[in-house]
Amino acid sequence: MSHDKSLPLGAKIGILGDGQLGRMLSQAASRLGFKVVVFGPDAESPAASVSALSKVARYTDLEALDKFAAQCDVVTFEFENIPVASLEHLVAGGARVAPNARALGITQDRVSEKSFARSVGIRTVDFHEVNSVDD
Repeated sequence: MSHDKSLPLGAKIGILGDGQLGRMLSQAASRLGFKVVVFGPDAESPAASVSALSKVARYTDLEALDKFAAQCDVVTFEFENIPVASLEHLVAGGARVAPNARALGITQDRVSEKSFARSVGIRTVDFHEVNSVDD
């Protein structure tokens, strides 16, 4: 499914994650004229106190995710510890999600992340994959 990448003023941006980064993202989006809905497990989270709406639930609660996505014009995430399956579920249900689940998956594994960066021409420090004490 293809989506126009622009958002009209007043659009609702859903943020998976309700911590400090979500708070800063919510504040910036609000200054630009967007409404923000945050989703996360903490009823008294940093982001909830500065967002238009807050949904408190686990990131694996698919019913809660569906209700959250129905309130949003686009969904994003504030950190890499959101389950990839949760993003895939939202996309399968028709939600506009950016960045996509593949990007999230890459950021969840540091070797994949550095390898991807190198594959697109971004220089990284030298690194070696370590899977055991012998490595």
